Amino acid sequence: MNIEVRHSPSFAVARIMLAAQESVRAEAGAMMATSAGVTVESKAEGGLIKGLKRSVLGGESLFVTRLTAGPGGGWIDVAARLPGDVAAIDVDGGVSLTRGAWLCSSDDVDIETRWGGMRNLAGGEGGFLIRAEGKGCVLASCYGALDLVELRDGEKLILDSGHLVAFSDGTSYTTRKVTRGLAQTLKSGEGLVFEFTGPGRLWTQSRNPKELITWLTAKLPFSRN
Repeated sequence: MNIEVRHSPSFAVARIMLAAQESVRAEAGAMMATSAGVTVESKAEGGLIKGLKRSVLGGESLFVTRLTAGPGGGWIDVAARLPGDVAAIDVDGGVSLTRGAWLCSSDDVDIETRWGGMRNLAGGEGGFLIRAEGKGCVLASCYGALDLVELRDGEKLILDSGHLVAFSDGTSYTTRKVTRGLAQTLKSGEGLVFEFTGPGRLWTQSRNPKELITWLTAKLPFSRN
């Protein structure tokens, strides 16, 4: 399959060109448009338990949409819920994505929900990660613009937990407070951060979805019933 991303970085749409009978799997609701002859099937791939695990723990939908091109090939447009960019990530082994970042992947990439360890739980990402494993391509969506960071061997990067999209295998990380003491945390408005160590790749987003939720919660009226 070939991928062309347009309308970056604010309202990205990824067009996936498929050969005859080639198929991809996408997050439920991600499909925007298709060419004629593309079949669409939605189901809980891997069974109900795996679907619930992906939904409840991984932040993705219970159902996965499989889109398959006809005998003459075809194309599919996919887009994320939030305004932002889309990254086409080559997978040769494994890549870890944060909750809600998985948009679409080639048929030879397996999507699993994995426990990311207590470090990831403390980092505010729910403890679980979406794992893309195999050899192919995965599309990751983000909120805002996207940056690719290449870390050299031993190079470190401090990243707010809400700005992480994905990271490649081989990249190690720890979680810590960005400031010392509760008072400093409250004054600065900063929480927990990841400290990544290379070698490896990181995909980051310029906006934090949690901050959007916090802002909307404060502004929107609520029922007192």
